[in-house]
Amino acid sequence: MSTPNTQFGKVGVLLGGRSAEREVSLMSGNGVLAALRSKGIDAHPFDPAERSLAELATEQFDRVFIALHGRFGEDGTLQGALELLGIAYTGSGVMASAIGIDKVMTKRIWLSHDLPTPRFLVLDAQTPADVLDEVPQELGLPLMLKAPHEGSTIGIAKVVVDADMHTGFALCAQYDSIVLAEEFIRGREITIPVLGSGHGARALPIVEIRAPDGNYDYEHKYFSDDTVYLCPAPLSDDVTATLQDIAVRAFNAVGCTGWGRVDIMLRTGDDAPFLLEVNTSPGMTSHSLVPMAAKAAGISYEDLCVEILSTARLYNAIPSST
Repeated sequence: MSTPNTQFGKVGVLLGGRSAEREVSLMSGNGVLAALRSKGIDAHPFDPAERSLAELATEQFDRVFIALHGRFGEDGTLQGALELLGIAYTGSGVMASAIGIDKVMTKRIWLSHDLPTPRFLVLDAQTPADVLDEVPQELGLPLMLKAPHEGSTIGIAKVVVDADMHTGFALCAQYDSIVLAEEFIRGREITIPVLGSGHGARALPIVEIRAPDGNYDYEHKYFSDDTVYLCPAPLSDDVTATLQDIAVRAFNAVGCTGWGRVDIMLRTGDDAPFLLEVNTSPGMTSHSLVPMAAKAAGISYEDLCVEILSTARLYNAIPSST
């Protein structure tokens, strides 16, 4: 039996939730829960889909580890509630969480910081059919359509020929009120976890993802053993350093703190990097990429969970008067 660790007090692990990524969140949260308990931490599961925020308040947690993914957990809404309840939490604050879940706003911020991201257009439910028909001419084919407030490859479609545009748009529109149309970058898919905040933020080893036929969908991401992960990615030292620097800059530009993961495409031919998105509450399952990169850096899953937990904080705490 592990020695009790009273440093963190009573800890809640928030898992499950109401988003389309509930299944993955349950896997992440149960992994985190077991890891913290193995370190002697008084950790307890809490599923916001099954219990109310009033119950969260009465549990009197000293801090919580957010293992929720997607809406109502990763988008700033829960972070705002935790600020009001005065419960310290892991990951980014309200604003960075809200920006990070929105791929369009994230891209706009990156562009303002001269950080590279694929060209894009924003479409909504009222977009006329003739305007949809013009998108492939403007962005080229193939192109990607994405529900910009979803993650884990949910609500995503690849448009290979003009005829795919309307069906792909309809699929993505099921998940969101707007659809992001994005230039397709042919190349290597990589992801870079980041730990820390501000000048103290550091990139972990780079993971390269090689999915069958380049199809890194929900199944290949979480359940299939066919996807190959290379960590550290086979890149030169110079390219590695450049990409890690871009990842940290992208993370900080959005205002992310604590931990996160930045996804990048490395274009075939010139190895030019293109930022895709930042995840402010990445997966922590057996297939997840942050634990994989941490392991390559000599950090065990259990130690990673404790390090993340140690960064839990409130962002809008009012200093006590003396």
